[in-house]
Amino acid sequence: MSRIGKLPVEIPAGVEVSVTESNYVTVKGAKGTLEQQLPKEMLISKEENQVVVNRPNDLKKMKSLHGLTRTLVANMIEGVTKGYEKKLEINGVGYRAQKKGKKLVLSLGYSHPVEMEDPEGLEAVVEGQNVIIVKGIDKARVGQYAAEIRFKRPPEPYKGKGIKYANEVIRRKETGK
Repeated sequence: MSRIGKLPVEIPAGVEVSVTESNYVTVKGAKGTLEQQLPKEMLISKEENQVVVNRPNDLKKMKSLHGLTRTLVANMIEGVTKGYEKKLEINGVGYRAQKKGKKLVLSLGYSHPVEMEDPEGLEAVVEGQNVIIVKGIDKARVGQYAAEIRFKRPPEPYKGKGIKYANEVIRRKETGK
């Protein structure tokens, strides 16, 4: 049995969860609503204040989908109650970020400023000039937008200049002098 998959997901107060026959899960909470089509093979049931995920058989595919499905439901519930955020840091002389309405304007040493529009349902907040916090209720979309921001200037190994995640460790190289 999957150690993660067999754990029931608690539904906190103020959160509504509905599951259709085809495993289309809708979670409504204080921060918003999330909807997702989960694998049809899994048996998802709502029992009182818990969501329980079971698998039909012990095939390798079912074992892998079991833990995944349970984690996706747990992430949806956590997203509508607490929300998710990813923190990015900008390192480098002259590198900075600023907000102009719904646009994130990055000065990253290129000949032009890089402008990025905040996607629907996500928000990028700039603290100071070199910290960006991406906030939202969908864990996957928050991570994807943070990765797109980081991709504009990934950290380089010699001086550590670029955009990195707050908890990321950059392996530094020695310059050949």
